Amino acid sequence: MKIPQKFFARQHEIAADYLRELDKHLDDIVSGRATEMFEIRDFAELIHVHPTHLSNTIKSATGHSPCYFFEERLMEISKSMLQNVSVPISEIARILTYDPSNFTKFFKHFAKQTPKQYREEYFKSLANKEKVTI
Repeated sequence: MKIPQKFFARQHEIAADYLRELDKHLDDIVSGRATEMFEIRDFAELIHVHPTHLSNTIKSATGHSPCYFFEERLMEISKSMLQNVSVPISEIARILTYDPSNFTKFFKHFAKQTPKQYREEYFKSLANKEKVTI
């Protein structure tokens, strides 16, 4: 039996809706308009699908779980925020709804270094670039 093309189109529509809602939610978190992280069931409710269906559909359409995209985007945001030396790491953790020690564990798991180490390396690399261009 051939699978109808509209099935695949719907899969990609659901995945796109999830990614759009994820970006919107994380923007709300960073800006302070939201103070609690959504779970998969919250995104599923926004998209009007069952949480299991959402997870299975995203995995089928992209090859990755919804958490993969959530964690990837959260790491991008974390790294961007760490590039601002005037914001303490504990404040970044709070903004992203983490306890500081849990934020460090989360960050180290994905970046293989602590937020402090990332920040220090980032600013060292900037200093080295300035030395090269001078």
